[in-house]
Amino acid sequence: MKTVAIIPAGGKGLRAGNTIKGTATPKQYLKINGKELIVYTLQTFQKNKLIDKIIVAAEPEYLDMLLKLGKKYRLSKLKLIVEGGATRQDSVYNALLSSEAELNDLIVVHDAARALLPNEILTNAINTAKKKGNALVCIKAKDTLIKGNEIVKEYLNRDEVYYVQTPQIFKYKDLLKAMNKAYKENFIGTDESVLVKRTGKRVHIVEGSVFNFKVTTRTDVELFRKLTK
Repeated sequence: MKTVAIIPAGGKGLRAGNTIKGTATPKQYLKINGKELIVYTLQTFQKNKLIDKIIVAAEPEYLDMLLKLGKKYRLSKLKLIVEGGATRQDSVYNALLSSEAELNDLIVVHDAARALLPNEILTNAINTAKKKGNALVCIKAKDTLIKGNEIVKEYLNRDEVYYVQTPQIFKYKDLLKAMNKAYKENFIGTDESVLVKRTGKRVHIVEGSVFNFKVTTRTDVELFRKLTK
């Protein structure tokens, strides 16, 4: 059983607020403390002993940059860079079809902009997926949660509420089946776990980390900058 990481990196990342010559730079390519955000992510997977191969799905104009970054930072596990699609789902699907994975190989999907994923979180998630067939990294809600629109409608039981993160890990055959079903039914999910759950599979929750946040806004960029000084 091999473990293949898929990093969808096709988003525009406009909310991060960075512009170069009037054109928004996707957040995953922002240079923070001398290094592109996506490099931090790729290095985490490069260093993890359970990862065999890394595939990145990106927009065409960034393929050359990724090749250069792979060489510069000696990312030997970065075996393939494929063109991303119109949606995250399309990008992951393109990478999945190009992975040459076998049926029971593990596919580890991780957001390019979650660049501070702790190694122990990744290792634990992979080991859980090996034992149980899949793993969904989440953090348990700590705050009081409400439902409403301008006024409070109701309070939610936080004991059963989680914030979903990545990586999300599934067997190749299960993820492929889920994605094929989604496309057949014209369904676009927010992430891979949604697609797999629709096939009737039980999805297993594993512990995440507050450090594994997704860089989305200017505030996130500043926080990341401070944490990586």
